Amino acid sequence: METELLTTNRKALEINLDLQKYGTLAEIGAGQEVARYFFQAGGAAGTIAKSISAYDMKFSDDIYGKTARYVSQERLVSMLDHEFDLLQTRLGDTRSATTTFFAFANTVSARNFKGTNECHGWMGIRYQREPQSAPSEIHMHVRMWDRENVLQQQALGIAGVNMIYGAFFYKDDPEKFIVSLIDNLSIQRMEVDMISFSGKDFDQVDNRLMSLLLVQHGLTNAVLFGPNSDVIQPSELLYKKAILVERGSFRPFTKVNMDMLQCSLAQFVQEPAVQAVEVEVLMEITMHNLLASGQLDHEDFLARVDVISAVGYNVLISNYSEYYRLTSYFRRFTKEMIGVALGVNNLLEVFNEKYYETLEGGILESFGRLFRNAVKLYVYPMHGAAFERYVDLLQEVPPTRQTQVARSSSAREVLIKANNVQVPRNLTNLYEHLLENNYIESIRGFDESILDIFSRDVLKKIKDHDSSWETMVPAPVARLIKERQLFDYEPALSVAK
Repeated sequence: METELLTTNRKALEINLDLQKYGTLAEIGAGQEVARYFFQAGGAAGTIAKSISAYDMKFSDDIYGKTARYVSQERLVSMLDHEFDLLQTRLGDTRSATTTFFAFANTVSARNFKGTNECHGWMGIRYQREPQSAPSEIHMHVRMWDRENVLQQQALGIAGVNMIYGAFFYKDDPEKFIVSLIDNLSIQRMEVDMISFSGKDFDQVDNRLMSLLLVQHGLTNAVLFGPNSDVIQPSELLYKKAILVERGSFRPFTKVNMDMLQCSLAQFVQEPAVQAVEVEVLMEITMHNLLASGQLDHEDFLARVDVISAVGYNVLISNYSEYYRLTSYFRRFTKEMIGVALGVNNLLEVFNEKYYETLEGGILESFGRLFRNAVKLYVYPMHGAAFERYVDLLQEVPPTRQTQVARSSSAREVLIKANNVQVPRNLTNLYEHLLENNYIESIRGFDESILDIFSRDVLKKIKDHDSSWETMVPAPVARLIKERQLFDYEPALSVAK
């Protein structure tokens, strides 16, 4: 039987009637929306020690300290610090033996009168599992999509109650907690694009897996991790920066992945539009790629993220199979130039019309969206023989002149680049237009000696205990795979072949 979906009022009332739970609700930016639900549910005197809303910046600074940004994780933490410490200072002597204290806070920017601002916010809770126990903590970043301020306020109140209820009742099931965050809401109204758990209750929780669940369950379409495997709120990293992204399986990260990135980056930073602009580099994996085997393998996912982190790059996990959707996502955060590094095989996938059948304008509409705002594709070459092998494995690329070129024995070692690749005949003029207007460019300065390295071959060699795989990946990646025995590596069996 399916679990009954509790209404927001029912959740608030259930907490109010639990006399052990007692705390503070501090809210800045859209009114006391979470507190309102607790007061309306009844019995709030048993739960709420104080509710506060410090709108004025000077009041806020005097209470929580000065900050560079008021809608930020930094401000959220200062609010939780202040309110939780105050609870313990004022009530510790009288209630700490029987009470689990909590402090909930949010700092948000709801829709302004002109409708010109970014509608987003931070929410967090610090709470005790048992009386006098060390507290645990949950932070999340949300985006509100309702077009009316009053609807955004309502959504914030619901999400806040969901967060508090989940922290108390789903703390032993983080996945259930995540799914419950949009109870009585929808993803059309609110997006959760970052979440982190910390403290005693979550010692065994990997925040990267929790963020992955946000994408898997549709609470957001993309999550971001830093080189130290920390979870990053995307706007914190990408705001007003030029972005270079390389999509791949990275199973594992190979020398080709590194060469493609370094060569494209060298060209990207020479673009006139990128001069004097800070550049951010991302490795991106799609959920479609992670689910290629039919189910999500958490161990495999973490292995991919770890090997990318080993070479010092950020990792984006997205639900954007089409490149035009990925670049549109980046436009939330920046107006600067976007570069996409990809292999010539993936370039042909971009020109596969079957991916755009749901668009009214088909492939022309997708390209209009992809290239309309300073976007360029940097194309890494491939040997003709390798391309032939790619077509055989994929078995989904429609027959083209390129297939014939690759299969001719005299051309198997010809380098296929952006300027000589053959797209389907009916798209030739479109491709020539994009090439001539510098929307697509061949990558230069590449290492031809490594062009025939493919992740799938490296993975097979690892599983076959063939140590030659170590020459096909960057040294930090090889060390990490061996140290942590990733991708089924077995050190005792590995030999040179």
